[in-house]
Amino acid sequence: MMRRLIVTSCSVLLVPEQGSCRVETDQDILVEDGVIAWLGPAGSGPEAAGAETVDGTGLVAVPGLVNAHTHGPMTLMRGAAEDVSVEAWFNERVWPMEVNLTPADIGLGAELACAEMLLSGVTTFADHYFHAERIADAVVRTGIRADIAPTCFSSQGRAALEESAGTAAALHGTGDGRVTASLGPHAPYTVEDADLVRVAELARDLGLRIHLHAAEHLEQTESSLARRGITPITVLERTGVLDAGALIAHGCGIVPDDLPTLAAHADRTGVACCPKVYLKHALHPLTPVRSLLDAGVAVGAGTDGAAGHNTLDVWEAMRLVALTQKQAERDATWMTVSDTVRLATRGGARALGLGDRIGALEPGRAADIVLVDLSGAHCRPVHDPVAALVYSVRASDVRTVVVDGRVVVRDGRLLTVDLPGLLAEIEARVPALLDTSHGRAVQHYDP
Repeated sequence: MMRRLIVTSCSVLLVPEQGSCRVETDQDILVEDGVIAWLGPAGSGPEAAGAETVDGTGLVAVPGLVNAHTHGPMTLMRGAAEDVSVEAWFNERVWPMEVNLTPADIGLGAELACAEMLLSGVTTFADHYFHAERIADAVVRTGIRADIAPTCFSSQGRAALEESAGTAAALHGTGDGRVTASLGPHAPYTVEDADLVRVAELARDLGLRIHLHAAEHLEQTESSLARRGITPITVLERTGVLDAGALIAHGCGIVPDDLPTLAAHADRTGVACCPKVYLKHALHPLTPVRSLLDAGVAVGAGTDGAAGHNTLDVWEAMRLVALTQKQAERDATWMTVSDTVRLATRGGARALGLGDRIGALEPGRAADIVLVDLSGAHCRPVHDPVAALVYSVRASDVRTVVVDGRVVVRDGRLLTVDLPGLLAEIEARVPALLDTSHGRAVQHYDP
């Protein structure tokens, strides 16, 4: 039996591939079996008898936001590694704490991440972490959409790499298609070239992409040049990672010489820009968004993990992208409000390899719809609704969220998670999670 849903009398944010975004008022959106079937002036569409109805009066429907790079289970470490250098963040705080995580912990952290993102209007995220099957379980239960990459290091051995690829293959397409998967080598400085070559081979054989950290900051690129005479991006090219298709996390160390390489693989390469964590660690420069877009590379907005970003709020992330890019380019006319919205929707979708499925409210695309309330004092008066979405909206302004045609947040209430019960379980685990007295770490950070 066909599932039908109609969102009535809302305003709709239209996000074209290029050019200015605009908001059309008094629209209906008809959804059939999880796909947008029709969108147009209220009351003028096909018969919607029997459809579940969501009243959008006074609300703006926007495409579900895409978190282009995160580590969902790291919600468990939110605020536990502040005011330290990037080296101390890894070696003294986060990687020692990760030793304590059990698969059950990772499931709890992932469920909290999914809950936080759905409540803030994020309908899709790209995750890179251990025990990916627990993350996928949380995705399926909560009703969100995700591309999940099981993390692997060369220090774990080739068998672990092969196992992680098997996990990705098993997860891909589950959750009625809401779960996709990528291979997840951590980074060129923690995964040897021979293993990256094998990952690229596996990705091509399995028809999957690769999600990894690379050129995270300029010091990494300089270190690679000093040790090897090539940049991390060149490593990805020579090992076949770019040819297989890659989502590159951060890319702040991408240099001008890397741009022709990335442009040659622009049809299958994306970069996730996550500025907040780099601002916190006083690292310069940030992701060269303008140069990447000029090269045809997809760029999305990401939060990284909550251990660094503190929230998984893509409204905040995209706002920081806009502000830091204006500052970096010394150009107030660059990173317009339309460009910024596009980064968090279509851009993120393209970066994840989902550009033909999500990222815009158009017939034929998955019905990932977020209804936002612009009536708050912090948004009024609304001279430009697109500007309000970029610079004024808070996560708490999200009222209703639809993923794949299913209502998962209604009137600000998450329908798929017992949030009080989940938080109680997590709080009981916190003392054990934060203990670093064992003196061990999952890796040592020395790129």
